[in-house]
Amino acid sequence: MRDVKELARAERTQLATLLHSLTPQQWQTPSLCAGWSVRDVVAHMLSYEEMGPGGVASRFARGWLRFDRANAIGLDDFAEHSPHQLLDLLDRSLQPRGLTTAFGSRIALVDGMIHQQDIRRPLGLPRDIPAEALVPALDFARIAPPIGAHRRIRGLRLAATDLDWTAGSGPEVRGPGEALLMSIAGRGDVANELEGPGLATLRVRLGGSSSGRPPANV
Repeated sequence: MRDVKELARAERTQLATLLHSLTPQQWQTPSLCAGWSVRDVVAHMLSYEEMGPGGVASRFARGWLRFDRANAIGLDDFAEHSPHQLLDLLDRSLQPRGLTTAFGSRIALVDGMIHQQDIRRPLGLPRDIPAEALVPALDFARIAPPIGAHRRIRGLRLAATDLDWTAGSGPEVRGPGEALLMSIAGRGDVANELEGPGLATLRVRLGGSSSGRPPANV
């Protein structure tokens, strides 16, 4: 099995290939992240890419140590970046580095996977995610602090129907692994693809919304 850093690079490479194929209109399509276009999601991801620890600390200080405020600052900093400029930065950033290499590059893997689906789903461009990448992403998404999954999935058993993965205990929520990942990350509309006795509880916790602001880096 490939290590997580290699899986994260593969995820970014696939994202870059997708983005190179998009039309200008597709770059402006609303993503699953409320209020953010496809361009905004890409800018959000890359706004952390070239920052060292000091830069990250400074951004979060400016954002009063809140993920949503830090994200907004990063998006403002990249407001003038064109799709071409964003693609150039992504092409130079396929190998995880800096903050995204934390937790054995799991931040890079989960960040890239969730945000790629934030883009693909509204564009109607589905893909098959290999189990070797989806399983570690599911495992990490459950505990990654910026995602805040605990408040959504506590007391529930999650079970993927298309791969060998379960987590938690309690009333079951089951469905495709990718749909579970996106629901863990707060994308409420994806819950329509899930089922089980725990689904009503999950829906309430998701609040019936698509996603709100995306997490800081995952």
